[in-house]
Amino acid sequence: MKAISVRLDDEAEQALRVLEATGLSRSEAIRAALLASAERMRRRHEVAREAAALEVDDADRAEMLAVASMMESMRATG
Repeated sequence: MKAISVRLDDEAEQALRVLEATGLSRSEAIRAALLASAERMRRRHEVAREAAALEVDDADRAEMLAVASMMESMRATG
């Protein structure tokens, strides 16, 4: 493992205290937060790539519009 030094602002210190309150050590809390953040970022990029692929898929766009039209026609008026 590699040791690092980090300067925390007030918001980050408060977040660290919240994580430590769960029983995690300071190191465990920071590692868990880094891993969770990286995973969220990876998932966001993956969803964005999937959305971009679907956006250029003419068949998918036609199906989406057909479903939206069907749903709109089933909506109660008034």
